[in-house]
Amino acid sequence: MSLQADTPFVLRSDAGGVTTLTLNRSERFNPLSEEMLAALQTEFKAIATDESVRVVVLAAAGKAFCAGHDLKQMQANSSEAYYKSLFQQCSKLMLAIQKLPQPVIARVHGLATAAGCQLVGMCDLAVASDNASFAVSGVNVGLFCSTPAVALSRNVSRKQAMEMLLTGDFIDAQTAMQRGLINRVTSPEQLDACVAELAASIVAKPALAISMGKQLFYKQLEMGVEAAYQLAGQTMACNMLDASAQEGVQAFLAKRRPDWS
Repeated sequence: MSLQADTPFVLRSDAGGVTTLTLNRSERFNPLSEEMLAALQTEFKAIATDESVRVVVLAAAGKAFCAGHDLKQMQANSSEAYYKSLFQQCSKLMLAIQKLPQPVIARVHGLATAAGCQLVGMCDLAVASDNASFAVSGVNVGLFCSTPAVALSRNVSRKQAMEMLLTGDFIDAQTAMQRGLINRVTSPEQLDACVAELAASIVAKPALAISMGKQLFYKQLEMGVEAAYQLAGQTMACNMLDASAQEGVQAFLAKRRPDWS
């Protein structure tokens, strides 16, 4: 059954400091169309300044997480200018996930292919059901997954990334975890509980430490080791001056629970 035109591409729900964004085009395996990319970008922009949001969960409706770009839409707009604009839009979204102050957890079930696999790779953490499968399969239709390669190569080793990119072959959830693409694998029945447990562990920590730490983590990865240590030291010094860190250290020395309320 086709969805009505006014059906939202992304559904949002909020509970206990955790915001869940659900890709909502299940009948087509939630492709990253122009509209889906725009809807996600709007949500991330709003979340970035919302202090009530501590963790973001990126989920999907239906039988699959995300099948990648909308090939029908791409075929209907066959021009270099359109393709450049589309991939620029997608790259902007992927970077928005990394720049978001809050950690983003991918909740993956079913297929995560091409740009859908890229989406998993750009999330800070990922939990998958044991029926999930991952591929950068553009090469199977003559299109090397160049933009997904950026995320994939920053999660798994070069040889493993190149094998996936050159063959388009799928890997299962256990293999994805072994290679570093995802963090945890669980049964479909326990997927929500596993994601909730991970999110709750993060929500329990001070917000400033989490946001500063996430920003530092990605910045230092692109630096030489000396510059990375310099930036890390500056970040820790600023973090240490925060009231939450002061309370945490005092609580540790006093052998009591910190009061971060």
